[in-house]
Amino acid sequence: MKSKDLMTAHPVVIAPETPVSAVAELLAARGISAVPVVDGEGIPIGVVTEGDLIRRLADQPRGPLTWFLDLFANSRPMAERFAKAHGKTARDVMTTELITVSETESAERIAELMEQNHIRRVLVLKGGKLVGLVSRADLLRAILRMPATPHEAHDDHGIQVALLKAMRSQPWVDTYWIYPSISGGVVTFHGFARNETMRHGLAVMAREISGVTEVRDQMGPMPLILRASF
Repeated sequence: MKSKDLMTAHPVVIAPETPVSAVAELLAARGISAVPVVDGEGIPIGVVTEGDLIRRLADQPRGPLTWFLDLFANSRPMAERFAKAHGKTARDVMTTELITVSETESAERIAELMEQNHIRRVLVLKGGKLVGLVSRADLLRAILRMPATPHEAHDDHGIQVALLKAMRSQPWVDTYWIYPSISGGVVTFHGFARNETMRHGLAVMAREISGVTEVRDQMGPMPLILRASF
């Protein structure tokens, strides 16, 4: 699925000189969490998010000690925070570091960009101009629309091969201390688990393999003598 299939086409946009109060009213009235800022040619130059506006409420007067310590800190972030907290227009408060994609970008790549950059939306451009916006909600709707892909069920040997391959592909799995066995589609993990998160991850991994009917955890806690070897 491509970005052109996911995006909200022709999203609401604002001019850089839009008053901050009007931006807040727009977000509240439309029930949206962000709005792109475009210039006269329709080229995006920033985005104003709820987070940008909330910073205005969170900004507090600097105390004497904090003010003194700030003399030795990087001034750029402080100046940016001040502008966002006290700015009067969208240009003053907007986020200018934009993550953009083309109309043909894949859903997988968009999800990767959101994860890597800790963002909730990407802008879709065509010829440098804004034509759409893909949000996390759009990606979730795409997942719900995806038809289930039929798989031929593996026999026990096929499950064993697929599971071991999956385990070896993940650096967080202690393959040296964990031994899966399969009988009648039931996967049983033996050995030692470093923590509960690893137990959960292994269970999820096993359930993804076609033919698995049940997952059992018979792993013990990692002995202290083995933990000391990491």
